[in-house]
Amino acid sequence: MPKKIKPADLKRIKTISIKTRKHKACLKDFAKIATKNLSLKAFIENLPNILKANDLRQLIAKIIDARKQNKPVILACGDAVIKVGLSNLIIDLLEKKIITAIAMQGAGIIHDTEIALIGETSEDVATSIKDGTFGMAEETGELLNTAIIEGAADDIGLGEAVGRKLEETSPPYLKYSIARTCYKLGVPLTVHVAVGTDTIHMHPACSGEALGKTSHIDFRKLASIISQLEGGVVINVASAVILPEVFLKSLSVARNLGAKVEKFTAANIDMIMHYRPTENIVKRPTQSGGLGFNITGNLEIIFPLLYAGIIEKLDS
Repeated sequence: MPKKIKPADLKRIKTISIKTRKHKACLKDFAKIATKNLSLKAFIENLPNILKANDLRQLIAKIIDARKQNKPVILACGDAVIKVGLSNLIIDLLEKKIITAIAMQGAGIIHDTEIALIGETSEDVATSIKDGTFGMAEETGELLNTAIIEGAADDIGLGEAVGRKLEETSPPYLKYSIARTCYKLGVPLTVHVAVGTDTIHMHPACSGEALGKTSHIDFRKLASIISQLEGGVVINVASAVILPEVFLKSLSVARNLGAKVEKFTAANIDMIMHYRPTENIVKRPTQSGGLGFNITGNLEIIFPLLYAGIIEKLDS
């Protein structure tokens, strides 16, 4: 027979007053009722003072404060930021001297270049993979690989080489290129390539030697940029693996060479939270006194909201 267990006597429980308990949700932090013709400033102020809404407000404030103190704001962006139509916003933040450096994956320069060439990008892979035409665009591969080979010959980084080539060739939609804007403004653009991941690596003009040399130059440039990050902000948008890994190694190089990079703000924005951005951007780098944010949501909504909040604060 199983041993009989006497149920706990709940009449002996000691209760406490709800008024003495600590709480995480309070009326003062609740969202505020909207009115007609609500301004953006009021919209942001009306958001709940809770969780990610509060994080968004803090991130906006940290970015503005960093620039007022002449500290860097580094944007590490996956190629999705271009494919969901955010180039104009990034270019505006570059021109307003809010973003002081950009790091991209290899695919970023592909979409950026195609926008500059024809005003369109992001092919239908499900269709083109069937007949072997996926990634075989002649103009994209020729321009970028030529730029990279010329950059290697001149001992400059991949990002600078692409920006320079776009400026020289002046395609029809040049003003929409992030790479060219960086080159024109003198803002560092670093591009971090994993060989075999980008369509231009399949092009006949591709040089593995030039890819490696120019991307490695950019890795070293990023380490120098990060050495000045104390008091600044780094934002990773839509890069789940490459840029978080590159950032962590660049930070290690900067610290190893004697730079004090401890108290800065790090944020990750993406549709899904991944392991590497959370650990390599938000948590590990800021454990010595920095501040980290993870903000989840569709890029085409969250980033414009962040951008608008920055512009609103900038003009106030």
